[in-house]
Amino acid sequence: MTTKIDIFNQSQSKQNLPDIRPGDTVRVSQKIKEGDKERIQNFEGQVLARKHGKEVGATITVRREISGIAVEKIFPIHAPMIAKIEILKRGKARRAKLFYLRQAKGKRAKLKGEEINKTATETPQDKKDEKEAVE
Repeated sequence: MTTKIDIFNQSQSKQNLPDIRPGDTVRVSQKIKEGDKERIQNFEGQVLARKHGKEVGATITVRREISGIAVEKIFPIHAPMIAKIEILKRGKARRAKLFYLRQAKGKRAKLKGEEINKTATETPQDKKDEKEAVE
């Protein structure tokens, strides 16, 4: 039996998300409103954790080091402020939470992995439009 809450949650969740795992290097495009203008700001970093599974409240923790200072952001992946999520590199992780990378320096802070590029907001209609534009 589906309740009204379940129906609402299904309508708010994004259906075409890539399989984001801890260890992946991702680029999160976030919509930012400044006054009456809206722009997209990218945040690229390594996924330390994914919480709450496939729920509407699912989040990812992304860490990036900018000129020696570490910055961590927690993104709700189903939020409307997230324009797209791209997986740039698939990292090989043997744990679900990679919080040990906070203390790791140099070579220990790197994970083995492979280069890929998957976008979260691509829909079948977008792919058709791209093919038609190329032809």
